[in-house]
Amino acid sequence: MNFQLGLKTDAIETRYSFPWLFDLLAEEGIRYVQVGSFFELYTLEQGWFEQIKAEAAQRGLVLKSLFTAHRELGGFFCADPYFERAARRGCERFLEVAAWLGVDYCGWNPGAIHRNRLDTKAAGVACFHRHLHELMHRARSLGVKAITLEPMSCLAEPPSTPEEIRTMMETAAAYHCQHSDSTVPVYLCGDISHGVANAQRNVVHSNVELFEFSMPWMAEFHFKNTDAIFNSTFGFSPDERRRGIVNLGCIRSVIEKHAASVPVNELVGYLEIGGPKLGRDYSDPLLSSQLRTSLRALTEEFGAIAAHQA
Repeated sequence: MNFQLGLKTDAIETRYSFPWLFDLLAEEGIRYVQVGSFFELYTLEQGWFEQIKAEAAQRGLVLKSLFTAHRELGGFFCADPYFERAARRGCERFLEVAAWLGVDYCGWNPGAIHRNRLDTKAAGVACFHRHLHELMHRARSLGVKAITLEPMSCLAEPPSTPEEIRTMMETAAAYHCQHSDSTVPVYLCGDISHGVANAQRNVVHSNVELFEFSMPWMAEFHFKNTDAIFNSTFGFSPDERRRGIVNLGCIRSVIEKHAASVPVNELVGYLEIGGPKLGRDYSDPLLSSQLRTSLRALTEEFGAIAAHQA
């Protein structure tokens, strides 16, 4: 298994341009990019994506993945046919964008059940799988290599427990096995900060437990730090590492321990942080230093197993 470091682009939204970010990544020796969604992405013309692809290539960067940033494709769980159709149109468009960018993976978090309608969860999961199976065919026709799904941090956003993760992944794998000539596989985009704490704030499943459990289905994952009940997320500056619970050495050990079980030849971990307060003259200029500090912390810890040195 070949391990790589990368960055998800969420933090520049409305703040800096993609070429600005690409220059920063090239300077830091980070080659892999997961493009995060933004509102205009669903209506921009194909030519814009071709420009971004060219800008990345000029700097030796790899656009590897496209992944949502705003939970905007969750309508399959709303028990509302209008939302269901909107989610399907959004997923279809998202896959088209992935094809235009030439990325390997296109993914999203499956969706959320409304808190006042938790009894619709089983129906929502069934609805999601019906559409996922059809989208697996669509991804194959577009040349996308796989769809990735993100385990989340609460019972209203499946999959979040080990059993939900296993069931969702095995259901998709069984369908792919039956239609291997016309579908793509479904993998996980994990997150090292996602665990499950119950209504009493007791941790039911730790972030490390879920990350380790997910390894047999994982193609990519997000790097970010968090607190003891997964309430807030942040980066890896010295101060943030002191107050956060994510131990990068522990995560490295999990990756090394389970490298043989990873289903892809190249596993990429993307830094995914929101950056400083958005839209303030005193905070927006801090984004560069925040990204660089966290990327350097990741490079220091994972440089021995990351192949971007080559």
